[in-house]
Amino acid sequence: MTLEEERLLLRVTNLTKYYDLIIGCRNISFDLYRGEVLGIVGESGSGKSTLLNCISARMEPSAGMVEYDTRAEGLKDLFQLSEAERRMLMRTDWGFVHQNPCDGLRMGVSAGANIGERLMAVGARVYGDIRESASAWLTRVEFDTDRMDHLPRTFSGGMQQRVQIARNLVTEPRLVFMDEPTGGLDVSVQARLLDLLRKLVDDLGLSAIIVTHDLTVARMLSHRLIVMRGGEVVESGLTDQVLDDPQHPYSQLLVSSILQA
Repeated sequence: MTLEEERLLLRVTNLTKYYDLIIGCRNISFDLYRGEVLGIVGESGSGKSTLLNCISARMEPSAGMVEYDTRAEGLKDLFQLSEAERRMLMRTDWGFVHQNPCDGLRMGVSAGANIGERLMAVGARVYGDIRESASAWLTRVEFDTDRMDHLPRTFSGGMQQRVQIARNLVTEPRLVFMDEPTGGLDVSVQARLLDLLRKLVDDLGLSAIIVTHDLTVARMLSHRLIVMRGGEVVESGLTDQVLDDPQHPYSQLLVSSILQA
């Protein structure tokens, strides 16, 4: 096995999703390696969220394959796994950070309990240990632990997002999916959250796939970039390379729109 094969974490091959006759995404292929962050950018309706949902097994593709390097059996087709096996991946080896934290949190239980629930889903049972882990992770995401027993609805959007991040990372996943993780937040809150995400990704050696329309987010967090339009990849490459010297007219338009803003 080559070094590249040893580092492979996720392989997407000719992934296609149709909604009746409408193209969600078509013929998309790429590899993701351990410790690598891949950004997926494009305007609304470009297919980036459809692609993310198929890759994360939240939606079944019409064609193509998504293979993941499972801890027990190596590279496996996600859609050949049982539903129970996929659920276990989602609870342990994967995280999913939603744009709207309400979609990734249980709003009727406390911040600490949101994190504790994920630990309990993988077998943790000692209350003191669960609470200690929850407190440690809230501290790590720069959340005031004096409020760990408060309900998420009492928090600001930025605080809710920090709790959602802690909930996802407490089981030490190898791969995290992020759907517009700073969308809808004030600019100053976005900047602090981006700094936090970048630090966590670096410190933990996480692999991540990030969907965003914000090229600043893509530049700060991703190593490689995919540009989508009309459900297809129009350009891909190293993030700085794509953003500093875009080759496709659509990529050039995206970059120039930011420069003119």
